[in-house]
Amino acid sequence: MPPIIYLPGAGGTLRFWQPVAERLEDVGLGPAVRFGWPGFGDEPADDRIRSVAHLVNWVLARMPPGPCDLVAQSMGGVVAALLALGHTARVRRLVLCATSGGVDVARLGATDWRPAYRAEMAHVPDWFVADRTDLTARLRMIQAPTLILYGDRDPLCPERLARFLAGRISGAQLACIHGGDHTMAHDRSEEVAALIRAHLRAPG
Repeated sequence: MPPIIYLPGAGGTLRFWQPVAERLEDVGLGPAVRFGWPGFGDEPADDRIRSVAHLVNWVLARMPPGPCDLVAQSMGGVVAALLALGHTARVRRLVLCATSGGVDVARLGATDWRPAYRAEMAHVPDWFVADRTDLTARLRMIQAPTLILYGDRDPLCPERLARFLAGRISGAQLACIHGGDHTMAHDRSEEVAALIRAHLRAPG
Protein backbone atom coordinates (compact mmCIF):
# COMPACT_ATOMS: atom_id res chain seq x y z
CA MET A 1 0.00 0.00 0.00
CA PRO A 2 1.18 3.56 -0.66
CA PRO A 3 2.24 6.09 1.98
CA ILE A 4 -0.45 7.88 3.97
CA ILE A 5 -0.46 11.69 3.88
CA TYR A 6 -2.24 13.45 6.77
CA LEU A 7 -3.49 17.00 6.24
CA PRO A 8 -4.70 19.05 9.24
CA GLY A 9 -7.47 21.58 9.57
CA ALA A 10 -7.23 25.27 10.33
CA GLY A 11 -5.21 24.65 13.49
CA GLY A 12 -2.42 23.81 11.08
CA THR A 13 -0.53 21.53 13.45
CA LEU A 14 1.03 18.24 12.44
CA ARG A 15 0.18 16.90 15.92
CA PHE A 16 -3.54 16.77 15.13
CA TRP A 17 -3.40 13.46 13.25
CA GLN A 18 -0.73 11.84 15.44
CA PRO A 19 -3.10 9.57 17.45
CA VAL A 20 -4.64 8.17 14.26
CA ALA A 21 -1.30 7.88 12.48
CA GLU A 22 0.12 5.86 15.37
CA ARG A 23 -2.81 3.42 15.12
CA LEU A 24 -2.27 3.03 11.39
CA GLU A 25 1.51 2.59 11.37
CA ASP A 26 1.14 -0.87 9.86
CA VAL A 27 -1.09 0.23 6.97
CA GLY A 28 0.94 2.52 4.71
CA LEU A 29 4.13 1.76 2.81
CA GLY A 30 6.97 3.55 4.56
CA PRO A 31 6.57 6.25 7.21
CA ALA A 32 3.43 8.34 7.24
CA VAL A 33 3.76 12.02 6.38
CA ARG A 34 1.95 14.52 8.63
CA PHE A 35 1.83 18.12 7.48
CA GLY A 36 1.55 21.36 9.42
CA TRP A 37 0.53 24.51 7.55
CA PRO A 38 3.07 27.32 7.05
CA GLY A 39 2.24 30.24 9.29
CA PHE A 40 -0.45 28.39 11.24
CA GLY A 41 1.06 25.97 13.73
CA ASP A 42 4.32 24.05 13.43
CA GLU A 43 5.68 25.44 10.18
CA PRO A 44 7.26 28.89 9.82
CA ALA A 45 5.34 31.34 7.68
CA ASP A 46 5.97 31.34 3.93
CA ASP A 47 5.10 34.61 2.17
CA ARG A 48 4.84 32.78 -1.16
CA ILE A 49 1.66 31.05 0.01
CA ARG A 50 -1.25 33.44 -0.49
CA SER A 51 -4.10 31.10 -1.42
CA VAL A 52 -5.39 27.55 -1.11
CA ALA A 53 -4.02 26.89 -4.61
CA HIS A 54 -0.54 27.87 -3.41
CA LEU A 55 -0.97 25.53 -0.44
CA VAL A 56 -1.89 22.67 -2.78
CA ASN A 57 1.34 23.18 -4.71
CA TRP A 58 3.29 23.36 -1.45
CA VAL A 59 1.90 19.98 -0.36
CA LEU A 60 2.41 18.43 -3.79
CA ALA A 61 6.09 19.38 -3.78
CA ARG A 62 6.56 17.63 -0.42
CA MET A 63 4.60 14.42 -1.06
CA PRO A 64 6.52 11.17 -1.58
CA PRO A 65 6.73 10.12 -5.24
CA GLY A 66 3.97 8.01 -6.74
CA PRO A 67 0.40 7.43 -5.52
CA CYS A 68 -0.48 8.25 -1.91
CA ASP A 69 -3.52 7.92 0.33
CA LEU A 70 -4.77 11.31 1.58
CA VAL A 71 -6.39 11.63 5.01
CA ALA A 72 -7.62 15.17 5.62
CA GLN A 73 -9.57 17.15 8.21
CA SER A 74 -11.56 20.38 7.79
CA MET A 75 -9.48 22.89 5.77
CA GLY A 76 -7.17 20.04 4.80
CA GLY A 77 -10.14 18.43 3.08
CA VAL A 78 -10.30 21.29 0.60
CA VAL A 79 -6.61 20.85 -0.18
CA ALA A 80 -7.08 17.09 -0.50
CA ALA A 81 -10.06 17.50 -2.84
CA LEU A 82 -8.06 19.86 -5.05
CA LEU A 83 -5.19 17.36 -5.16
CA ALA A 84 -7.59 14.55 -6.07
CA LEU A 85 -9.07 16.70 -8.85
CA GLY A 86 -5.86 18.08 -10.31
CA HIS A 87 -3.42 15.24 -9.71
CA THR A 88 -5.39 12.02 -10.05
CA ALA A 89 -2.32 9.81 -10.45
CA ARG A 90 -1.00 10.94 -7.07
CA VAL A 91 -4.12 10.13 -5.02
CA ARG A 92 -5.07 6.45 -4.63
CA ARG A 93 -7.69 6.81 -1.89
CA LEU A 94 -9.19 9.78 -0.11
CA VAL A 95 -10.54 10.32 3.42
CA LEU A 96 -12.44 13.55 4.10
CA CYS A 97 -13.05 14.05 7.81
CA ALA A 98 -15.19 16.86 9.30
CA THR A 99 -14.71 19.01 6.22
CA SER A 100 -16.61 21.23 3.82
CA GLY A 101 -14.76 19.62 0.95
CA GLY A 102 -14.86 23.00 -0.76
CA VAL A 103 -18.60 23.72 -0.87
CA ASP A 104 -20.78 26.53 0.49
CA VAL A 105 -21.40 25.31 4.03
CA ALA A 106 -23.75 28.13 5.06
CA ARG A 107 -26.56 26.93 2.81
CA LEU A 108 -26.16 23.43 4.27
CA GLY A 109 -26.74 24.46 7.86
CA ALA A 110 -23.16 24.83 9.07
CA THR A 111 -22.16 27.36 11.73
CA ASP A 112 -19.88 30.15 10.51
CA TRP A 113 -16.52 29.38 12.10
CA ARG A 114 -14.66 32.48 10.92
CA PRO A 115 -15.40 35.09 13.64
CA ALA A 116 -14.42 32.86 16.57
CA TYR A 117 -11.46 31.42 14.69
CA ARG A 118 -10.09 34.84 13.75
CA ALA A 119 -10.40 36.02 17.34
CA GLU A 120 -8.50 32.99 18.63
CA MET A 121 -5.97 32.67 15.80
CA ALA A 122 -5.11 36.28 15.04
CA HIS A 123 -1.70 35.30 13.69
CA VAL A 124 -2.93 33.17 10.76
CA PRO A 125 -2.64 34.51 7.20
CA ASP A 126 -5.54 36.66 6.00
CA TRP A 127 -5.94 34.75 2.73
CA PHE A 128 -7.19 31.68 4.59
CA VAL A 129 -10.08 33.43 6.32
CA ALA A 130 -11.03 35.21 3.10
CA ASP A 131 -10.93 32.05 0.97
CA ARG A 132 -14.20 30.98 -0.67
CA THR A 133 -13.04 28.03 -2.79
CA ASP A 134 -16.11 26.41 -4.35
CA LEU A 135 -15.67 22.92 -5.77
CA THR A 136 -19.36 22.03 -5.92
CA ALA A 137 -19.45 21.68 -9.70
CA ARG A 138 -16.23 19.65 -9.80
CA LEU A 139 -16.74 17.12 -7.01
CA ARG A 140 -18.23 14.57 -9.42
CA MET A 141 -14.86 14.47 -11.17
CA ILE A 142 -13.05 13.01 -8.15
CA GLN A 143 -11.94 9.51 -9.15
CA ALA A 144 -10.30 8.29 -5.95
CA PRO A 145 -12.45 6.03 -3.74
CA THR A 146 -13.57 8.38 -0.97
CA LEU A 147 -14.63 7.96 2.66
CA ILE A 148 -16.48 10.86 4.27
CA LEU A 149 -16.48 10.97 8.08
CA TYR A 150 -18.64 13.29 10.15
CA GLY A 151 -19.61 13.68 13.79
CA ASP A 152 -23.22 14.19 14.81
CA ARG A 153 -22.14 16.89 17.29
CA ASP A 154 -20.11 18.92 14.81
CA PRO A 155 -21.85 22.26 14.08
CA LEU A 156 -19.18 23.25 11.55
CA CYS A 157 -19.62 20.18 9.32
CA PRO A 158 -23.08 18.76 10.08
CA GLU A 159 -24.68 15.61 8.68
CA ARG A 160 -26.46 17.52 5.92
CA LEU A 161 -23.11 18.75 4.60
CA ALA A 162 -21.53 15.30 4.80
CA ARG A 163 -24.46 13.77 2.91
CA PHE A 164 -24.20 16.48 0.27
CA LEU A 165 -20.54 15.59 -0.30
CA ALA A 166 -21.34 11.88 -0.42
CA GLY A 167 -24.02 12.55 -3.01
CA ARG A 168 -21.65 14.56 -5.19
CA ILE A 169 -18.56 12.34 -5.08
CA SER A 170 -19.17 9.20 -7.10
CA GLY A 171 -19.20 6.03 -4.98
CA ALA A 172 -18.28 7.86 -1.77
CA GLN A 173 -18.83 6.01 1.50
CA LEU A 174 -20.31 7.86 4.49
CA ALA A 175 -19.70 7.11 8.17
CA CYS A 176 -20.75 8.85 11.38
CA ILE A 177 -18.87 9.06 14.67
CA HIS A 178 -21.74 9.26 17.16
CA GLY A 179 -21.02 11.98 19.69
CA GLY A 180 -18.11 13.21 17.58
CA ASP A 181 -17.42 16.91 17.14
CA HIS A 182 -15.08 18.84 14.85
CA THR A 183 -11.92 17.47 16.51
CA MET A 184 -13.10 13.85 16.59
CA ALA A 185 -10.15 12.63 14.51
CA HIS A 186 -7.89 13.58 17.40
CA ASP A 187 -10.23 12.96 20.34
CA ARG A 188 -11.84 9.74 19.06
CA SER A 189 -8.82 8.35 17.26
CA GLU A 190 -9.55 4.67 17.87
CA GLU A 191 -12.93 4.81 16.14
CA VAL A 192 -11.71 7.08 13.38
CA ALA A 193 -8.61 4.97 12.72
CA ALA A 194 -10.69 1.79 12.45
CA LEU A 195 -12.89 3.33 9.75
CA ILE A 196 -9.89 4.70 7.85
CA ARG A 197 -8.12 1.32 8.06
CA ALA A 198 -11.11 -0.47 6.54
CA HIS A 199 -11.34 2.10 3.74
CA LEU A 200 -7.66 2.04 2.83
CA ARG A 201 -7.58 -1.77 2.83
CA ALA A 202 -10.79 -2.22 0.84
CA PRO A 203 -10.37 -4.07 -2.47
CA GLY A 204 -10.59 -2.22 -5.75
